[in-house]
Amino acid sequence: MPLPIQTLKWTPKDPDPELEAYLRTPATDPAAERVAAETIAAVRAGGDAALVRLAAQYDGVALSPETLAVPKSERTAALDAATPEFKRILAETIRRIAAFGKAGMRQDWSIASARGGILGEQFTPIDRVGVYVPGGTAPLVSTALMTLVLAKVAGVPEIVACTPARRADGAIDPHLLCAIETAGATEVYRIGGTQAIAALAYGTETIRPVRKIVGPGGPYVAAAKKLVYGQVDLDMVAGPSEIAILADDTANPAHIAADFMSQLEHGSGRERALLATPSAFLLKNVQAELDRQIETLSRADYIRKASAGARFVLAETLDAAADVVNRFAPEHLEIQTREPRLWLRKIKNAGAIFVGAWTPESAGDFAAGPSHVLPTGGTAACFSGLTVDSFRKRSSIIAYTRADLLEALPVIETLAATEGLDAHARSAAIRFDAPPAP
Repeated sequence: MPLPIQTLKWTPKDPDPELEAYLRTPATDPAAERVAAETIAAVRAGGDAALVRLAAQYDGVALSPETLAVPKSERTAALDAATPEFKRILAETIRRIAAFGKAGMRQDWSIASARGGILGEQFTPIDRVGVYVPGGTAPLVSTALMTLVLAKVAGVPEIVACTPARRADGAIDPHLLCAIETAGATEVYRIGGTQAIAALAYGTETIRPVRKIVGPGGPYVAAAKKLVYGQVDLDMVAGPSEIAILADDTANPAHIAADFMSQLEHGSGRERALLATPSAFLLKNVQAELDRQIETLSRADYIRKASAGARFVLAETLDAAADVVNRFAPEHLEIQTREPRLWLRKIKNAGAIFVGAWTPESAGDFAAGPSHVLPTGGTAACFSGLTVDSFRKRSSIIAYTRADLLEALPVIETLAATEGLDAHARSAAIRFDAPPAP
């Protein structure tokens, strides 16, 4: 069965309203937010019992309060059962993620103040974080690594992993459990969906609440994360996967078709994919490749379901195509043009950018090193992807001398008077009062 993708035209002076609407698709679904709000309220009111009920309702899994936590023995058994080759690949992937994470960590710094004191910043790990690892249609081993390893590198002492069980008996995929254990989770719970986000944010009898929740998920998980923000910190809105491809007539249609479908196969049905190019010939050939390649893929049904969120954009020029990409602000962006590094400079909004014909998006998903947990739904225009620093807090440091404070006193007193905050002024000025006579 062919995979027809709708083609829209883009001329900056005469924008297509249908494309405008596509580019403005919200990051979260209001209907999903309503469901998420109900689930969060249920977990807050019912605790463990609500988690057990919701696991049966949504996942078809029979749990009890006693089996919510995955014991160390079960985690160790998954580790012992893994093949040497799988363990080797885990170790190599962890090495790549950790190396990239450490290289990008912000370091404590300081400068001298005007009169001999110190100003600066220090970074400290968050003491307890929750990591959500989706497990619906595929055991996302890579997501476990791309989140937990960064928390470990950051020095987080309590790393809580939640992932849904995939079998009625409550078992977690052994490869996924092995990855979670290897990557450094200190606690693991077999719960998923919005109920996992609620439990991490508010706690239950079994699960203590965390300070921050990270990790991707489907539309309901993304909505739940949005609703608990403020109770906990969040990494970003990381919902169903997206890809955009900026290409010219030098791009290989077979490669583009393969990359296009790599993100549509995830399984939520809400994934989005966009190809922007000034070449009608390329679009024709990519469509032919999609129709050919989909017949060879095991997850063709998922791709067809998600293809409703895919678009071809025939732009007036390559500059206009780049403008479409920036407005889309995709989670993943591939640049497949004659001079990809030149066009990289024109990109302002993207979670991760894959430059050149030899950099498929799957390299970022599995092997390159940067985390594949990235902003979706246009939020790459204001959010960044997950890094080691996502698991750390920044504290500013001010260590004045007497001379520093004396120099700053006029600033403090003037601004305090302007704002009507005389106690602020006094707290500085009183340090220069003569001591009372004995």
